[in-house]
Amino acid sequence: MSLADLWSILPQTLLEGLLLGFVYAMIALGYTMVYGVLELINFAHSEIFMIGGVAGLEVFRYLSNGKGLEVHNPFLLLFLALVVGGGVAGLVAVLVERLAYRPLRKRGTINRLVPLITAIGVSFLLQDLVRAIEALWHNEFFLRYPTYPLLEKTFFLPLGMTIQTKAILVIVIAVLMLLGLNYLVNHTKLGRAIRAVAQDMNTAALMGINPDAIISRTFLIGGSLGGVAGVLFGLMYTVISPYSGFLPGIKAFTAAVLGGIGNIPGAVLGGLVLGQLETVGGTYLSFLTAGNFGSEYASVLAFLTLILILLFRPQGLLGQNVGEKV
Repeated sequence: MSLADLWSILPQTLLEGLLLGFVYAMIALGYTMVYGVLELINFAHSEIFMIGGVAGLEVFRYLSNGKGLEVHNPFLLLFLALVVGGGVAGLVAVLVERLAYRPLRKRGTINRLVPLITAIGVSFLLQDLVRAIEALWHNEFFLRYPTYPLLEKTFFLPLGMTIQTKAILVIVIAVLMLLGLNYLVNHTKLGRAIRAVAQDMNTAALMGINPDAIISRTFLIGGSLGGVAGVLFGLMYTVISPYSGFLPGIKAFTAAVLGGIGNIPGAVLGGLVLGQLETVGGTYLSFLTAGNFGSEYASVLAFLTLILILLFRPQGLLGQNVGEKV
């Protein structure tokens, strides 16, 4: 491939990186919200994201099964899938907090490895649970999202770029979610309570705030955002399975660390930067290495970025060094 060819595909590559970055950003918000309140890395969030995608697919299946319940408008179908996927994922996140994390918190566990290992265990549990349910229900667990001509319609943009309707929807919904979350956290009573609990849980309780209720709502919001991201991920990349959450979840965690974990704008910035690094790097890696490495090594860039950030700027691009809470 010549240099001119590489230059000609750059705009489309950047657009695809933007789309991937928004997906990472939406998932990263769940990590960021939970860490901001509990200083807990909720690795089970990747499976909550996956559960949202599976629940959304079941909506598509149920409402287009030809048994009198079918909905012919793909935009209405998508809206219902987003509502159900986000709702189911949010409820699962609340259950995870209530059954797995809260008992540890009530016991006064101070070893941070304990909730971390618990999160990893919950992650595997949710994977196997979804796999068992889908295998018993449909005798399959590699599920394919349906395609609709209206959602697959391609638009031609300047500089040779093309974009599908579903990609536009992903970007628009992602931006609306990010703006809505930022408004909720910074300009509402619930947001003030979340920030108070994040700052000092004991003092917030003395001021009449119920920390357990606020933590549950934080998990609900973060899980719902992850579930919506799971539906959009399945719509974009067509396949969802019990294992679909692992790699995007790890990359979204990398994006959260890159931007500054606990920082909402940082999660967005980290997702966008990581999406561009992975997409542009994967596209041009073969050219830059004389064919020795191809696009299959694009994921390496995400984890190399994580290592470098932890080495040289562990607080992230927008994070700040803060003292230990006392």
